[in-house]
Parts: sequence; structure tokens; C-alpha cells
Amino acid sequence: MKEFQDDAVVLRTYKSGESDRVVVLWTRQHGKVRVFAKGIRKTTSRLGGTLEALAYVRVNLAETRGDFYVARHVAHLEHLSTLRSSYDRINAGYAVVEVVDAIPSDDVADEGIFDLLVRVLLTLDNEEFEPALVPASFFFKLLAHDGSEPVSNMCVNCGREGPLVSFDAEVGGTLCAYCRSGHSISSDALELIRRILGGDLAQVLREPSPRGIGEVMTLAQDAIEQHFGRRLRAAKSSPPLSPPAGRT
Repeated sequence: MKEFQDDAVVLRTYKSGESDRVVVLWTRQHGKVRVFAKGIRKTTSRLGGTLEALAYVRVNLAETRGDFYVARHVAHLEHLSTLRSSYDRINAGYAVVEVVDAIPSDDVADEGIFDLLVRVLLTLDNEEFEPALVPASFFFKLLAHDGSEPVSNMCVNCGREGPLVSFDAEVGGTLCAYCRSGHSISSDALELIRRILGGDLAQVLREPSPRGIGEVMTLAQDAIEQHFGRRLRAAKSSPPLSPPAGRT
């Protein structure tokens, strides 16, 4: 039976039987794997408290003949106590891991996604940064990592530099007044998206309530859902979009 050690983030867990759990991990070197944690719900389990959603851990795993791995040893790499003490930070973390869990890449490693995910957890664990825009920023960064970064500096349809008046996730970004479709976008929201994608993310996350935040949160959600072709539960807590933009 092959055994290996890897760093991992726990995406989610679900019950199996009376005392067991199945744990879904995103690992650095092995992609998304599923672990059968036997007896983990017992108070005497040596794994109890380590394989919880949003945990950042080092794991020793053993292959089985089925689809699951078995955890031999688990240790926290970061305890993330600030993240876990805040309802808003936990919810932001859940929105992020839900999206990562939707990636159809079992056993295919992507260290770029792993590094993005770890940076999210460490950001949410840092009181210096506000949690509200963390999921939206992650969605845009994930799209960029995948080569699907939304266009924000010109009309995605005709190439005009402006004025840009709408955002349509289905066509890939911002549109001018002549090509407008999707949803209207304010100049504040457009500038915020450009800052997120253009290297000013750390400063953006230090600002308690930057102008355009509601629009950006919802547009990012729309963009990631278009990318995966499915609704995500995190969308339920997003603010509503502005009315659809008509064509001229």
C-alpha cells in the first residue's frame, strides 16, 4: 500500500456511518483527494479536530483499493484562530472552498490553485484585512489563473476603451455603450475590479468598505458561476445585481 505526505486544505467533510467521516482535501502535489477518516467523530480519535473544513494541514495518506485514501497522521500547519473566531471570515472561507471543490480535477495537481487557496486562508486569518471582498478577489484570481480573466480595460466585443458601461460574464467582461449587455457597472465597481486584478489587492482588502463593493461581489459570483456552468450556494448571500443593461 503506497503512502505519501502532502500539504492540504480541507474543503469539506461529510458523515459516513455512526463515527466516520469522508474528508475532501485539496493537496499541493496530488490535487483533490478523498480521505476516509475512520472513527474521527469519536472523542478518543487522534484525528479529531484536525480534519475540519478550512483546516490547513500536513497529512500522511495511504492509498486503498477503492476511491479513498486513509489518513495515517495529520498536523496543523496553521491553526487559523482569527479566521475561526469570526462568522464573516468563516463564511468567506466557505465560499472559497466551495468553488475549489467544484473544480473537476481529482488526483490532478495544481500548485497554483493550492497557493491561491493558502493565501486566502492566511489573509482571512489576518485582522489587518477585511473579509468581505476575499471571495470575489479569489474568484477573479482563479479565473486569471485558468486563463479566463475577465476583460476590464476595454470593450470585450469591439475593443473600444470606453466608456465602459456594463459587465457580461457570459461574453467575458466589460462592454461599451454600443455593445452593452449583461448588467450595468458603475465606474467605482470597474475601478475596484481593475485594482483587484492589477496588483493593488492587498490595499483593497485593507479598506473597510470600498466604493462599488456590492457590485463587484455579485459580478465576481456571476463570473465564476458562468465559468463552472452551475449555481453555487455562496450566491445566496450575495447582494442583488443591478437591472440588466439594454442594448442600444
